Amino acid sequence: MNFALILFILVVVSGVAWIADRYYFAPQRRMAGIDRMSLWLEYTAGFFPVICAVFVLRSFIVEPFKIPSGSMIPTLQIGDFILANKFTYGIRLPVINQKVVELGSPKRGDVVVFRYPRDESIDYIKRVIALPGDTITYQDKRLTVNGQPLQYGGGEFYLDPENMRYAKRFAESFPADLGGNKHEILNDSDRPAGMFPVERFPGFEYCQYINAGLTCKVPAGHYFAMGDNRDNSADSRYWGFVPDKNIVGKAFFVWLNLGNLGRIGGFE
Repeated sequence: MNFALILFILVVVSGVAWIADRYYFAPQRRMAGIDRMSLWLEYTAGFFPVICAVFVLRSFIVEPFKIPSGSMIPTLQIGDFILANKFTYGIRLPVINQKVVELGSPKRGDVVVFRYPRDESIDYIKRVIALPGDTITYQDKRLTVNGQPLQYGGGEFYLDPENMRYAKRFAESFPADLGGNKHEILNDSDRPAGMFPVERFPGFEYCQYINAGLTCKVPAGHYFAMGDNRDNSADSRYWGFVPDKNIVGKAFFVWLNLGNLGRIGGFE
């Protein structure tokens, strides 16, 4: 269901009713000495200010999402309700998602919400690993971007609650000249390092797959994104690059988790 489209239609319908009431029906009621709107106007024009406020807030400022899977564990947990900033990467027209004002672009390490390239009716959330023009290598479960290896620390065991398996929890850091973002990831020692795409994807020719990983040159206007739960995430390694036009916003805050209220707060 395209909620943005439905909300837009509701804004248009209720807005037309609000204008009609303000400039036609309301004067008619005053002349007739009637104080109350008709029922159909109450449920259209009466709700216009609220629907309009929700539409503007959701389209241009923040949009809520729910985390349905464990691909971003340990950063995000199943059941987290998050907020995504809609203007950090520019102002886009609702429904068609066309950028009209350029304010910024994703940075390495950002957690972003985007429309899944294979089915744009589905929203995905992953971490940006590489920008347009970057060369990214993922080999033996370690990342290198533009020839610079990311740094890793920790390695304690962590119980992945989605599949009830123990994995190792690492702090992963970009070098300072690549942004310096630091975040946590999971690696499952029992899972192989290699991966193979399900099918050829747009830009497949920019990638080389080997037994222990892959190397990709990110094409212009695209990003390479991965889940923090590295061995339990369907991401750019399997289905390809994220087009800039599919970006929805930057995820930045957990506002609710019904199973753990202590999860409320910001994240990297």
